[in-house]
Amino acid sequence: MDRHHHAMPPDQHAASPAAVDAGDLSAHAESVSPQPKWLLPARVALVAVVAAGLLAAHQAGLFGLVTDPPRFKAALVELGPRGYLAFVLAYAALQPFGVPGTVFVWAAPLIWPWPTAFALSMTGTMAASVIGFSFARFVARDALEKRIPPWLLKWDRALERHGFWTVALLRLVLWMPQALHTFLGVSRVGFWTHFWGSIVGYAVPLWATAYFGEQLFKVVLAQPPATWAWVGAGVVVVALVAAAWRWRRRAVVAAH
Repeated sequence: MDRHHHAMPPDQHAASPAAVDAGDLSAHAESVSPQPKWLLPARVALVAVVAAGLLAAHQAGLFGLVTDPPRFKAALVELGPRGYLAFVLAYAALQPFGVPGTVFVWAAPLIWPWPTAFALSMTGTMAASVIGFSFARFVARDALEKRIPPWLLKWDRALERHGFWTVALLRLVLWMPQALHTFLGVSRVGFWTHFWGSIVGYAVPLWATAYFGEQLFKVVLAQPPATWAWVGAGVVVVALVAAAWRWRRRAVVAAH
């Protein structure tokens, strides 16, 4: 690895993460060795598993339940120990394809004691991340690659140099958006680097949510409407300041 790094031309050493775009990922994809024979059967199997999971979730009415927290909680509690499996399967099947993972992460501590909530949240989050990562890498790479936000592509160089810690940082800060699953899936990072880096990145926020989630939920419900008005105003102010800063930065860059 070190020998390859020192053999790089000087201009590549000077390249900044901002210089990385979708073309770099495509060029890398074209430079790899021919696809192994097992890849097509693996793609078919992955699509079949995902389709079966989505169909089962639809037949079980999970699409409606996850948008109705009281019903979702009642259904899982009624299932008893089987509710653990139902929670993980629903999480893994729905989150990579549009349902926010925070729905499951925040629901878990309201249903179970925090150690159980943490274990189930971690299991479901990792299952969803692996499915999203694998779907982008093996099934729909070309279609999904075009949907990656440009700002996220800037991290590709960091992934190449410090894959494990970059994955951990991205998971710690961003958690589990579908765009991040896709970006990591089409990037140069290896599967196991993504897997273990994701576990490290998820550990602290998922533990904090499981441990403090119920108390935070009670605090949120106890707040008067005026509090949320001030919070909303603050969010608007922050968004305006951020937009002004980005506009000014672009103007400065354009001037040079």
